Amino acid sequence: MKYDCDILISGGGIAGLTAAAVFGTAGFDVICVDPAPPITERDAKGADMRSTAMLQPARAVLETAGVWDRLAPHAAPLQIMRVIDAGGDVPEPRVTRDFNASEISEHPFGWNFPNWLLRRELLERIKLLSNVDFRAGTGTTSLFTRTASAKVGLTDGTRVTARLVIAADGRDSPMRTAAGIEVSTRRYGQKALAFAVTHPIPHDHVSTEIHRTGGPFTLVPLPDRDGVPSSAIVWMDDGPKTQERAAMDVPAFEAAMSERSCHILGPLTLASPRNVWPIISQHADRLSGERIALIAEAAHVLPPIGAQGLNMSLQDLATLLTLAQTHREDLGNAAMLDAYHSARYRDVQLRINGIDLLNRVSQASNPMARDLRAKGLDALYAMAPVRKLLMQMGLGVR
Repeated sequence: MKYDCDILISGGGIAGLTAAAVFGTAGFDVICVDPAPPITERDAKGADMRSTAMLQPARAVLETAGVWDRLAPHAAPLQIMRVIDAGGDVPEPRVTRDFNASEISEHPFGWNFPNWLLRRELLERIKLLSNVDFRAGTGTTSLFTRTASAKVGLTDGTRVTARLVIAADGRDSPMRTAAGIEVSTRRYGQKALAFAVTHPIPHDHVSTEIHRTGGPFTLVPLPDRDGVPSSAIVWMDDGPKTQERAAMDVPAFEAAMSERSCHILGPLTLASPRNVWPIISQHADRLSGERIALIAEAAHVLPPIGAQGLNMSLQDLATLLTLAQTHREDLGNAAMLDAYHSARYRDVQLRINGIDLLNRVSQASNPMARDLRAKGLDALYAMAPVRKLLMQMGLGVR
């Protein structure tokens, strides 16, 4: 049978572009499509102001993709993960605990990058791969599979025949729907604000998660901006409160976010637009079907706690690449895709349930519940073996 490509990737977000670079570097013929051209400049309209902490295992995937050397100069190392409970009557730290990567590794926990920059560097890498065809402005419309191949309809009216389809097309994945794979969804009534700030006190490569009520307020190191210390912030809270803050004028918003940060880095100055998105937990009932594998948000969506989301996506990719190389001659067959589902499904479930629990705890508004949260943090930190186990699990190495 004649194929247009080995692998058709639906979705050109960070996960989809990484998949294109990974499989292209490994020698597979790849077509990657996305209905929206990637935005690759920080100040461009619609730029994704979130950042992604690439944990240690993710670095190996980025090296396999041939993109790590391009990213390394822009990395902000994450040496310490600091958790603060500020759930008292006033917004100030009452329990502070540091999880230091040096307890378990010679390397930082990970490295933080702005999402718009990840897209830029991944696209530059893909341009160097003659066996990768990235089609911005083109989406997927239909999927027809049979034992030997998959035919995918595109929005430009053409059809592509591939041995394997990778759905990296988001939480509302059209390829997942076309494959008839159901999802289970939990809603929390929360939204998140994502934006960048500058501040007078250096972050010293410490990522800080502050718990009070409604959801965590997380500050993640970024490289200095125009010589001034900078951080990316994700502020989770009840939906209506988040929408109100998104509409605040800048001085009022800066005052509100500085108070919520407990002023640990001094007064915060807004350095980007504010992006809002809903917080859900979601997972596909299966991670594969006939001739199709689900990765990233097509497979699982988590609240942004503990830097698990995209790192789970890159673990999907690492697993899928290993299986694809083993099954190079029969790429995308039932045995390969069943093995992918079996290898990833249990880990996905464990992490989704763990993050769900952490998020529900972080939402606590009752004073007694907040006190229990603070005591629990103290108790876990005091037990060195448990503390190290939690750090290893967070990295995805246990």
